[in-house]
Amino acid sequence: MRTRLFVAAPALIAAAALVAIAGPANSSAPGIPRAVVGDELQPLTLDLPAGAAMTAYDPRPDVRSAAPLGDDSLLVERVAFVVPDSRPVTRQPAVTARAESKLRAASSGRGWRRAEYSWYGPGFYGSGTACGQTYTTTILGVANKTLPCGTRVTLRNPGNGRQITVRVIDRGPYVAGRMWDLSRGTCQYLGNCYTSIIQWRLP
Repeated sequence: MRTRLFVAAPALIAAAALVAIAGPANSSAPGIPRAVVGDELQPLTLDLPAGAAMTAYDPRPDVRSAAPLGDDSLLVERVAFVVPDSRPVTRQPAVTARAESKLRAASSGRGWRRAEYSWYGPGFYGSGTACGQTYTTTILGVANKTLPCGTRVTLRNPGNGRQITVRVIDRGPYVAGRMWDLSRGTCQYLGNCYTSIIQWRLP
């Protein structure tokens, strides 16, 4: 953006003071047209000092654009946005009898548990999941940060009562407070591809 410097402010003030209506002032009733007589109009001239300009651009190169922008100019980011092709690689927890027992104790005997969830899809289709599958638009599964790959989880949408049992196929979500990241196929089956609260338990 070029910085405009107004160098003719005194001349503009003087020109505004010269604007006047020729002849006596009068008024007319609303709606009655009045013809404009050419003799009542006078040309308005500005007597500017020699060499004065209305506007000027700062010649310093650090405040000037590299080139003027036209109607067909294309504005682009200096740094290209890179779409990730896979989930971050994380260490997979070992599937042990103790881990399985702890997980089942956390979800059994107390009915459904509730947790915040989201879903993911755009930017990941065709890439590999952290558990070795190819992520598609129809794959059924869920991402979790700590559950072992292949762990079966039953999810229930409390809004419509629909439920599904899927396996952990990926790692995530990487947003504080969220426990599950549903695949597109899973959230579509449950009828809610948004960020919300879902019920879950281990079968």
